[in-house]
Amino acid sequence: MTDLTLDDVSVTYGDTTALDSVSLSIADGEFFTLVGPSGCGKTTTLRTIAGFERPSAGSVRFADRDVTGLPPEDRDVGVVFQNYALFPHMTVGENVAYGLNFADPPGGGSDRDRVEELLELVDMAGFADRDPESLSGGQQQRVALARALAPGPEVLLLDEPMSALDARLREHLRRQVKRVQRELDITTVYVTHDQEEALAVSDRLAVVNDGRIEQVGTPEQVYREPETRFVAGFVGENNLLDGTVAGVDADGTVRVRANDTEFAVAGGIAGDGEDGEVGATGALAVGDHVTVSVRPAALDPSERSNRIDLAVTDTAFLGERVRVDADWHGTRIVAHLDDRPTTDSVQLGFSPEDARIVAVDD
Repeated sequence: MTDLTLDDVSVTYGDTTALDSVSLSIADGEFFTLVGPSGCGKTTTLRTIAGFERPSAGSVRFADRDVTGLPPEDRDVGVVFQNYALFPHMTVGENVAYGLNFADPPGGGSDRDRVEELLELVDMAGFADRDPESLSGGQQQRVALARALAPGPEVLLLDEPMSALDARLREHLRRQVKRVQRELDITTVYVTHDQEEALAVSDRLAVVNDGRIEQVGTPEQVYREPETRFVAGFVGENNLLDGTVAGVDADGTVRVRANDTEFAVAGGIAGDGEDGEVGATGALAVGDHVTVSVRPAALDPSERSNRIDLAVTDTAFLGERVRVDADWHGTRIVAHLDDRPTTDSVQLGFSPEDARIVAVDD
């Protein structure tokens, strides 16, 4: 087990930049997730940690050991791939034991004991003599996880290991992966494009976009306090309202005018003032163009602040809530309400504390 550091890592292929000065610090025993859309660089980041990709610039360190130039077999990592990559000519037990051909089991026990221990850990006890092709997708995933863990690696890397599974099985197995990770206390880096999965399993996560890190934080921080327009729009559903600053009150509340409506924003100002992000409220001036994020659950018929009139375009019953799609002067709005609207129009409000400025263009 170890902490993991990427320092200004870039990966280029000719004129194409896959990673652009990525810096991350992952703590010993942390479950850390890289999340982002397809082609954003998250898998390249994982492959660089594993040693399958060589950085064009920057360094990768495991604790105080620089592993930038080391091949994968010298990095002490366990990898679970998207397609599991089990050996079809080997039994389940032989698959799990494969890595023990190159390293002794941790703790000095026998290979057989290590295989039995890990199969029990992933709820596959009694399957050692089975053929991998006779297993379900979820069972194969668990065997692949046990095989990656067999040599006792310092770091566990998982590259979208559940993308081929159905939603209910994914939910069950991600809980199981998290349980195994906690029991072993192993530093883990997990790659997914599924925002819900990233929020559910992570101690912290990094949102990746176009080869760069947009934001790093706990699931609660990233969801509730997005620092950029991209994060606000990508992680969970969000309403992004474009307007102009009408004023900044003495208490820091920002008054924003959009579609001939003025509303108040007191929930925070994202970013550090660079690359179109907003820093302190004092950096804002009347007339600045801003983007305000408001989560669908924050819109409420009983909220008296920031009232807006919406034209309902669609509704969907989701069990506990009703999803309402609506139009606000050409801007698409999504709300999660307790009850389905009875008319084709609805008036909703949101608290100033539930709104956040995520972008500015002066």
